[in-house]
Amino acid sequence: MEETSKGKYSRRKTAETLDEVDLHGRVQPQAREFEAALLGAMMLEQNAAGMVIDKVKPDMFYVKEHKIIYEAMMEIYRMNHPVDLLSVTGQLRKAKKLDAIGGSYYLATLTNNVSSSANVEYYATIINEKYILRQLITNSTEVISKAYDDSQDAFTLLDEAEAGLFGISENSVHKSGQTIGDLALKFGKDLELLRTQDVELRGVPSGYTDLDRLTGGWQKGNLIILAARPGVGKTAFVLSMARNMVVDYHRPVAVFSLEMSADELVMRLVSGESKISQEKIKKARLDDMEMAQVQAALGTLSEAPLIIDDTPGLNIFELRAKCRRMKQQYNIECVIIDYLQLMTASTKEGRTNREQEVATISRSLKALAKELEIPVIALSQLSRNVENRSTNDKTPQLSDLRESGAIEQDADIVMFIYRPEAHHIETFPDGSPSNGLAQLVVAKNRHGAQDNIVLRFIKEQVRFANREMVSVGEAINGGNQVINIPSKGNYDNGNNDEMPF
Repeated sequence: MEETSKGKYSRRKTAETLDEVDLHGRVQPQAREFEAALLGAMMLEQNAAGMVIDKVKPDMFYVKEHKIIYEAMMEIYRMNHPVDLLSVTGQLRKAKKLDAIGGSYYLATLTNNVSSSANVEYYATIINEKYILRQLITNSTEVISKAYDDSQDAFTLLDEAEAGLFGISENSVHKSGQTIGDLALKFGKDLELLRTQDVELRGVPSGYTDLDRLTGGWQKGNLIILAARPGVGKTAFVLSMARNMVVDYHRPVAVFSLEMSADELVMRLVSGESKISQEKIKKARLDDMEMAQVQAALGTLSEAPLIIDDTPGLNIFELRAKCRRMKQQYNIECVIIDYLQLMTASTKEGRTNREQEVATISRSLKALAKELEIPVIALSQLSRNVENRSTNDKTPQLSDLRESGAIEQDADIVMFIYRPEAHHIETFPDGSPSNGLAQLVVAKNRHGAQDNIVLRFIKEQVRFANREMVSVGEAINGGNQVINIPSKGNYDNGNNDEMPF
């Protein structure tokens, strides 16, 4: 047994190839018999190649000769020629690799040892599993080696390790297509279930009546972008919405706050739930009744399935790993990220320009939504173009999205929050009064209509509510009296003096 220069592996000669053996005499995971059976079956029956060509890659073969044969088969398949003993022999001879794999005799041996192609997909699965195990060994060995190097940054190494594991998963696990028959059957069952249960929303409800009517709830696999200028209320809106999801509808939600701490978010939630101003709670200036309201709010929130992660400088790899774990542990049905521009594509130095990085993050968020089959809601900043408009209409537009046009391209829904009061404007573009109100501008809706939805903004509690909570008198003259009207889809606690969060 001969030791390599690294001292980790030695090589042992076998009849067919060279085996890598570690210092403990262990051979790497392999399935040479299944590799031979797969290649033989592909040459034996014409349809076999089409069944596995998109599931097996050349690097998955442990035996070098098998890898060369499979590459020849892939080339034949790409040329739309039949894959059989003669065509493979000819292709290898043309590439001057026939002798390297053992000649025509070895190819004939492969076909003679297989009687049917019925099990080719099973063979492919076994080959894939052994390949994954070898990749895990390689990745882990590299991580262990670097971990002993004092010059390595621990967090950079952690990111590289996670990226390596994710790469193995992405390259090795394939999702098969589904027939329209299977998809139609599933759709019909879901539709019948919704109809019999008298459920109006197919997706996760936001708790805002007009918005849910427009979208049907946030749909699985969708990327929703909510954008606004600083100070307009992006965080307040998604936090109010998260409260509706977890308290009113008991839908598990994960909130990733890259800007505000978890304690700050909790204070906002308590303020909204207790209907006591944030300033009072912050300074603890509460009488006995108000303290009782806060305690009641804390009790309600403590039972809600809301997970808050305030890790600063989160990169896309960390986010992906955290979301996967939360999906397994809590079965989260929605992810909220505050906000996109504070994320990074990786922890490596010397990355590409910021626009390309934001584009990478945007594509990754869309991929995450599809992978976990949940809606992902990401907040985004707007450029200063909104402020620089000379007119009194400061309504945001798609062209105002900051740093990357890819955000608009990847998103299924793009919404803007427009509060004229934040720009010292007293009316909406149509001339109606804007005191205490905000417009949710749905500028892009891939699966439905666009619309402008008016919501109520309660400044003291930093939260949003349905517009119908505004009294008739308040809507007319901006008065202080509020007569609450319960709205469908909001939490009804039996007290008409309470407003939904």
